[in-house]
Amino acid sequence: MSIEEKQREIIDEFAIYDDWMEKYEYIIELGKDLPLIDSSKKTDDRLIEGCQSRVWLDAAVNQGKLRLTADSDAIITKGIIGLLVRVYDNESPEDIVKSDLHFISEIGLQEHLSPTRSNGLASMVKKIKLMALSALAK
Repeated sequence: MSIEEKQREIIDEFAIYDDWMEKYEYIIELGKDLPLIDSSKKTDDRLIEGCQSRVWLDAAVNQGKLRLTADSDAIITKGIIGLLVRVYDNESPEDIVKSDLHFISEIGLQEHLSPTRSNGLASMVKKIKLMALSALAK
């Protein structure tokens, strides 16, 4: 499934819910399904700067695809990084770098986040793209 197809799937899933309380509950549920980072990799160098809560992200290249794992100490943030991992995990670094991440605005997530969470979301996306660029350079 392509990055575009994964984004479309998420947009369709969020369309089911009428209000933002239901959408937040769904985001929290998604966080529970996040492929968790190994506890030994919860190190300062894997923390995403710019997030109010603590978010760890790890990437490894396996057969030309970026494999992502993550965790957060905040339940909504864990769901948000879970959405990003879902879209970008097991994709080529090149596809990640050139992707247009539009599902966030289409589901209305950006406008329903506090400014600090919104900045954190931008930091998460930036970190994933930087990891993909780094993988391309190797």
